[in-house]
Amino acid sequence: MPWKWYDSKIVKIVEESPMTKRFWVEVDEPIDFQAGQFVTMDLPIHEKRLKRWRSYSIASVPDNSKTLEFCIVNLEGGAGSTYLFEEAKIGTTIRFKGPSGGFVLPESVEKDLVLICTGTGVAPFRSMIQDLVQKNKTHQNIHLIFGTRFEEGILYREEFKALENARDDFKYSIALSREADWKGYKGYVHQIYMEDYKEVRNDIDFYICGWSNMIDEAVENLILKLGYDKSQIHYELYG
Repeated sequence: MPWKWYDSKIVKIVEESPMTKRFWVEVDEPIDFQAGQFVTMDLPIHEKRLKRWRSYSIASVPDNSKTLEFCIVNLEGGAGSTYLFEEAKIGTTIRFKGPSGGFVLPESVEKDLVLICTGTGVAPFRSMIQDLVQKNKTHQNIHLIFGTRFEEGILYREEFKALENARDDFKYSIALSREADWKGYKGYVHQIYMEDYKEVRNDIDFYICGWSNMIDEAVENLILKLGYDKSQIHYELYG
């Protein structure tokens, strides 16, 4: 799918957590993309073009809409997020190119999906999950494993809990690394899949999205420690 440039404007902003916001942008024509893909925004933060570009995964469902949703974290010292959090507002114009990326599900999902993410790495998985569910696409079991530091940083929590309550084929697990009173998993995402999938199966595909050190550890755990084949592991770094 070739990418092109779009001129959009911000039509809605919601604070999802103290460090993240959801941004909706609207363009003049429907955008065709695959769940899991991203766009690259050209933000007014530098004179040099390549230093203005920031890539963000699309969090919304591919539904031939003119509106896209992004879930963006406010990175300390990050020029792109600083602009979006402190200067951008409803009506601000955002120029972007896309869609891009091969971090997508196969046309026919025939294996169980284990989706492992931290922070805003949940954005492409939110698009994938809702794409499968809303369009009644054939799929097997889905297990979303989400990690962050504190409870206030859990993203799309009510949406995923409601989905888990409504469907037998969707499981939602949360690991918090710094929440002392948390009743669920304390620590990192790794302990969850290491326990739940310690018996190697060839009917699972693992998708991982987050910072590079988390991905490196997950890939090492799955392939070297548990013995999964590398063809079962798919990942995307934060962009």
